[in-house]
Amino acid sequence: MTLVLPPRLTASARLLRETARRRGLRIAHLPGFDVPEGLRPGACHLHAGPSFADAVASTLDIAPLEAPADWTARLPREFTRRDIRAVPIGEAYGLRRPAFVKSPNDKSIAALVYADGSRLPGPDAVDPGTLVLVSDVILFRTEYRLFLLDGRVHTGSRYAEGGRLRPGPLSAGALTFGAELLSAAGAGLPSAIVVDVGVTDTGAWAVVEANAAWASGCYHSDPGRALDVVLRGAGPAVELGERDRAFVRVTGR
Repeated sequence: MTLVLPPRLTASARLLRETARRRGLRIAHLPGFDVPEGLRPGACHLHAGPSFADAVASTLDIAPLEAPADWTARLPREFTRRDIRAVPIGEAYGLRRPAFVKSPNDKSIAALVYADGSRLPGPDAVDPGTLVLVSDVILFRTEYRLFLLDGRVHTGSRYAEGGRLRPGPLSAGALTFGAELLSAAGAGLPSAIVVDVGVTDTGAWAVVEANAAWASGCYHSDPGRALDVVLRGAGPAVELGERDRAFVRVTGR
């Protein structure tokens, strides 16, 4: 098997590359978004951003898994501590209050607090039907990344404190909240995914967002266990479990 990597590597990608090598995987560090001859479709995994995945996954018969676009919006409020809606950006243009707006599964709409809907990218730049997540503004004291595999927290790491990057160990509270979340809403997620959670400024636990494992940094997570989730999260389509078929990202666009 081969782990395919994009031209520009993050610190996490380099760590996962070395972990994969020690496990016996071949590494294909591509210089661009074109798939070279010699890479065999159906025998590759992927760790990269959404744009690179969209360019190469279909050609290589890779099935990248992602959470449903509205997964966080459908969570009970006890897990979000705020109102979250999944709406077309054309509807979000009508916002007349500050709101946090982002794309569900990529970075096409910058994840920011917008003063109102008029500050969002306009219809000249974005299809008005593009789905976005609109949520109340909330502050997190501490944020954690959970790598989830088969309905369990497989590994994880703190990644921020006070809104600033500060990787560190996973807390017992994050593990407990992750287990409660999976018990209540794990059926709506693929078998391999990342979910970020945190402690709000009021001291409550809440979901931050869901992310594709194959596009996520591992921070201080155990790299071998993070790699387990990445490999399942973007592997050969022929190995895809029946349950995960509903969570495959549409690529080749």
